Amino acid sequence: MQRLPMLDPSEMSAEQAAACEAARAGPRGKVPAPMIAWLRNPELARRAQDLGALLRFDTTLTPRLIELAILVCARHWTSHHEWTAHKKLALQAGLDPAAIDAIADHRAPAFSEVKEKTVYAISREVLSCGQLSSTHYTEGLQVLGERGLVELVAILGYYCLVSITLNCFEIGLPQSRAPELERPVPGEAGVQP
Repeated sequence: MQRLPMLDPSEMSAEQAAACEAARAGPRGKVPAPMIAWLRNPELARRAQDLGALLRFDTTLTPRLIELAILVCARHWTSHHEWTAHKKLALQAGLDPAAIDAIADHRAPAFSEVKEKTVYAISREVLSCGQLSSTHYTEGLQVLGERGLVELVAILGYYCLVSITLNCFEIGLPQSRAPELERPVPGEAGVQP
């Protein structure tokens, strides 16, 4: 059950209302779910929402690559609401459903496109290690360019904030629970590969 409710417009301060209106007027056309929590600090809500809009809609990465990175992040944190929302967007952007299923199951997808393979590998390494090896750094520069690599790392950082916010305040639950994120993971205690 969601821990923090969306504030009623009649209860919002002028700053909170302005942050919501700015989100609705932006490319999302709505108040994104983590803002339910962030609105407790209206400046946080405004700045985080602005950063998210930039990273989702104004980078050199294609929507399919952005959604791929977001799904890897959502899976890393087992963020049900983030996964559910972005799985739909990833499918709309043309990400292979088999790749999405593999990510849900903690398996490496069989990508045919070099950019997808690179984004996946970098995303997994950054999220699991908090760093980027020389090999993946060089590959990222070659495949995505400097700007694209910086944007990818920023997307991962931002969606860690989003996933943790959604998880800690149980935003979107139980209605956004993703059954595929609750399947046993091969290699865990008692689960056969």
